[in-house]
Amino acid sequence: MVLKMSSSRMLFVTVFAFGCVAAETAGAAACVWRVSGPNGATLYLGGSMHALRSTDYPLPSAYNRAFDASARLAFETDQKVSTRSAQDIQKAGHYPRGDNLKNHVDPRTYDYLRRLFALIKIPEEKFINLRPWYLSLLIQSGGGGGFSSSLGVERFLVERAKANSKPVVGLESSREHIEVFSRLNDRQSEAVLLMTFIIPDKKDNSGASVMDAWRRGDADTMTRVTLESFRDFPAMGERLLGARNRAWIPKIEGYLRSGQTYFVVAGAAHMGGSEGLLALLQTRGYKVEQL
Repeated sequence: MVLKMSSSRMLFVTVFAFGCVAAETAGAAACVWRVSGPNGATLYLGGSMHALRSTDYPLPSAYNRAFDASARLAFETDQKVSTRSAQDIQKAGHYPRGDNLKNHVDPRTYDYLRRLFALIKIPEEKFINLRPWYLSLLIQSGGGGGFSSSLGVERFLVERAKANSKPVVGLESSREHIEVFSRLNDRQSEAVLLMTFIIPDKKDNSGASVMDAWRRGDADTMTRVTLESFRDFPAMGERLLGARNRAWIPKIEGYLRSGQTYFVVAGAAHMGGSEGLLALLQTRGYKVEQL
């Protein structure tokens, strides 16, 4: 099931970004870094945009340089099981038989949804069995402006990995990935849904600034804009970024000790800020250099 409607708020700022994209200039930095350990081990970090347009290609050349220098790739989740993951998240996003959305949100929220979907000819039975967080994801999955996950950085690199027989792994399991949302309580899940309908300030140009920041390798701006989008629900921003970043660090350090060179690719907003992967690795004594 896909709900077709526009969204004024991006749940994942790094997934659906709108605005003009500046062309890459010679020698410009990109959201790609080389991480070196004291024993000489090397790993590459790449900040992804999970959805892009055909006009956003070619990617900044640093992505291909990191790919060529690496023997293995690691993504947020194992891309080899992405179909199963999609089925799992769909299952988690539905209430069990005998339960429905009415029982878990404020009556005013449900009435708003019913009236809103009626305007765009979506009958109640299409959404009544969906959990609020999953409904939010579906609403936003329509994208817009030519953006598509099939054109995202991960998909491009996965196809290159297949063509070059490079192994691919995940920083977190499908279950861990889904639990970022599925373990929300009713109030938190409803808050995620309501945030989807918050109309941003007319001066908000976050979509354009995110894309521009990604192109010039400005991870701190990407992280700041993402966290600002959750200013009404900061715990969700921490849940999506900080908590996951800290959980990934042991795996990344394991890759550095493995004797293999990995290219670790995650949403670009995971890279910047005091709780970003770059800062967390630097505090552990690793040298981080931007390509």
